[in-house]
Amino acid sequence: MLRSMLIGLTAGQRSMMPLAALAFAAWRRTLPHDNPEARLMQLPLIAAGGAVMAAAEVAGDKMKTAPDRTVFLGLLARTITSGFAGAALAPSKHRAAGATLGIGAAIGSSYLGLATRKWAMRRWGQTTTGFVEDAIVFAAAMMITNAKRKRF
Repeated sequence: MLRSMLIGLTAGQRSMMPLAALAFAAWRRTLPHDNPEARLMQLPLIAAGGAVMAAAEVAGDKMKTAPDRTVFLGLLARTITSGFAGAALAPSKHRAAGATLGIGAAIGSSYLGLATRKWAMRRWGQTTTGFVEDAIVFAAAMMITNAKRKRF
């Protein structure tokens, strides 16, 4: 369940990054194979779509006209992707709890991340801080989704 919450933190910063990370994890076979969300990510079209949407979001974030991540549509996207990713990373019997943890973490981290990014932008600018944030979120999402699940 920890991975479900952590992937929600990444969705709060880049709404589509969990989909790209899940696609890679599905390809590596590190996702739980006992739930439908994880099996869905193994479909090539779905996996490619997630990766393309993440790349588009990363590029769009550097534009001066990019909206804040806390606008309605931004939060809606984060809710959907973090819920899906949280369920995909949770054990089959706990998918609803995984989705809930992912969503809660995404919403909270959206506001904290926005405040942090605005502070950093005043000092280092939009593009630089965007690339740094992308690198951190990408690395975190990959580590979270590709970690081997411990069995207790």
